[in-house]
Amino acid sequence: MAPPPVHEVAAGGVTFGAGSLVLIAGPCVIESEAHAVDTALALADITRRAGVPLVFKASYDKANRTSTSSYRGPGLHEGLRVLARVREKAGVAILTDVHEPSHVAPTAEIADVLQIPAFLSRQTDLIQAAAKTGRAVNVKKGQFLAPLDMRHAIEKVTSTGNRKVILTERGFSFGYNNLVVDMRAFPIMRSLGYPVVYDVTHSLQLPGAGNGVTAGQAEFIEPMACAGVAAGVDGVFMEVHEEPSRAKSDAQNALRLDLLPALLDELVRIHQVRNPSAVAR
Repeated sequence: MAPPPVHEVAAGGVTFGAGSLVLIAGPCVIESEAHAVDTALALADITRRAGVPLVFKASYDKANRTSTSSYRGPGLHEGLRVLARVREKAGVAILTDVHEPSHVAPTAEIADVLQIPAFLSRQTDLIQAAAKTGRAVNVKKGQFLAPLDMRHAIEKVTSTGNRKVILTERGFSFGYNNLVVDMRAFPIMRSLGYPVVYDVTHSLQLPGAGNGVTAGQAEFIEPMACAGVAAGVDGVFMEVHEEPSRAKSDAQNALRLDLLPALLDELVRIHQVRNPSAVAR
């Protein structure tokens, strides 16, 4: 049975909730301009071949790293400059996360989607500042929230007159240093009327389990991604890197870039079974 329709959300030439499976992908954090551009170009080629709309994701600042010694990124101004170059060179839509209201306006000049990190999913001022820009707002469900709790995040966005809301599942805290994904969360959140994305890679984190860094279980990306698409999500979020062991953030739960084409083809086939009328855009 195909999932019921939701409010369509357009951002940077990509539409969530219109029937196509959208991919949000990129490195966890901006490592350099060359790396970001090269990754975006590779992703654009892979997704074009698969017939999947792409939103490129990378963070200019990882404000919630486990340790003060962890690499956070180039910062707001340099990071936004790099993301502007990515858009120029690769012609892709851009998503990045914002951590405080003062970052929202400059980020909205570059990014098509403003992402609210899971730990900040109840921060009213931040959510409403992002919504007031008119950009699409992707709110990650906090690791401490039930799926239906996201109705409050939706209300915070729509109270500004902005209906461009995307909800993302990234796992629920399950004991110490572990996360679990309840597949019921996808239809529950979708019943709130807005597109739902499954953040596969972050849901496979083992938060704080790496002696000052976040550990992860990248070996489970393929089965979990397939399960999420079968459950009816509108998009999949994956952090990718050409050599995850060298990644400056989330190294243990990133997908190796050369594994993406086969996985994406598999996800498209599952999506087409679940949505027989879906047409790649």
